Order: sequence, then C-alpha cells, then structure tokens
Amino acid sequence: MAIARRHFLFLLGTSAGAFALDSCAKAQNAPSQNKPNPGKTGTIQLPQLPYRYEALEPHIDAATMRFHHGKHHATYIKNLNAALDKHPELKSQTVEQLLRNLNSVPEDIRRTVRNNGGGHVNHSMFWRIMKPKGGGEPTGAIASAIKQNFSNFAAFKKQFNEAGTGRFGSGWVWLVRTKDGKLAITTTANQDSPLSEGNYPIMGNDVWEHAYYLKYQNRRADYLNAWWNVLNWDEINKRLAQASKAA
Repeated sequence: MAIARRHFLFLLGTSAGAFALDSCAKAQNAPSQNKPNPGKTGTIQLPQLPYRYEALEPHIDAATMRFHHGKHHATYIKNLNAALDKHPELKSQTVEQLLRNLNSVPEDIRRTVRNNGGGHVNHSMFWRIMKPKGGGEPTGAIASAIKQNFSNFAAFKKQFNEAGTGRFGSGWVWLVRTKDGKLAITTTANQDSPLSEGNYPIMGNDVWEHAYYLKYQNRRADYLNAWWNVLNWDEINKRLAQASKAA
C-alpha cells in the first residue's frame, strides 16, 4: 500500500489549492434538491452532494469529502466524457448499461469506461447511501434481508468489515444481489463495478486510501467501523428494491 500512499500524497500536494473552493465547488457543497443520475446519457455531470462537505463529521471529515468528491469523482467524469466523445453512439446508453456489457464497448476505450465509468457509478451510489446523523440498526426490508442471509446485523457488520479490511490495495467492499438472487458480501479491485459481474450493488464502501487517509492514515479498520455511523438505511432500502426490479 506504500505506492498507493505516495501517489495519494503526491495528488494531495498538487491539489492543495483545491480546498480554497471556487464558485463552482461552492455550489457543489450546497445540499442538492435533486437526486443525481449516474446513468445520464450525453455529457455526464458531477452530481451534487445531498449534504454539505462537513455534514458527516466527525466520522468523515470535510477535507476528505472535498478532495474525494470535487477532485477524484470529477476526474472520473472528465475521463469518461472524453472517452465517450470518441464514440458518440455510446451516449444513447446509460453508464450502467455500458458497465454491464463491457465486451460490447470498443476496445480502445473499454479500460477507460471500466475504470472511470465504474468510478462514477460507484461514487454516485456512495454519496447517496450516507447522510448526517445516520447509522444505527437497519430498518425495513434491508433489516429482514440481513437477518435472513447473515443471521443478524452484528454478524453481517463483522463480515462486511473483515472483507473491507482484507481487500488488498485499492477497491470496494459490497453487499450485492447476485445473479441467482442471493445477497452476498464481495469486494472488487480499483473502480470495478459489481454490475460488470452481473451483480447489483445494494451498498458499498470505498476502501481506496483517498477515502480515509487524511483522517485515519493507515487505519482502514477504524474508518470501516466509523462508516456505519453515517449510513442512510432509507436509501439502502430503495436500492434493495431496485435490485429486485433489475433482476
């Protein structure tokens, strides 16, 4: 993980001025009244956060949120738009459709779509499944699904955290609905999307160092534990319902 850390610190150094936000970034820091659409066709835009950068403190700090949303996610979108400009016919499809059918994406941009399209869709979900004063025990259908598939919430949380801690290098840890309709905890490398494996992501945590290093340094386990305090179970319930429809 030392290489990833050096890369992160290099990016941080070159982007220090980004924390003095310009008017565009200030607009992104305002709560959004509209749900972002990660699958929007045409020119893809950076979705606004549904809360302010500092809203998830003390569990996730404002500096990390500014850097994570305003730099990393924005870069994925910039790269994805540039790739799709080379093949405008693909803009009639959603990003999710492209990720589900990567083999149909022209080879010259396939890796870019995989990495940056995945980064866009993954992060668009990530922002929505968190909220200020969130967390606590799951409620509704997701609570029942967790009990049915993992015995209880404590066992699910433990297994999820262990998978996230054990993910070597950069990647994500997920709760997905698999192709055969079961719920499973899995991980993916880099910005790979579960959609590309035929699975539907119900919830996921970003375990790239840029998601936690400013506050937690190399203590990924501490970050994973803290993250449960900002979960938006209402949004996760919506994604569970969407997973059933997608199947």
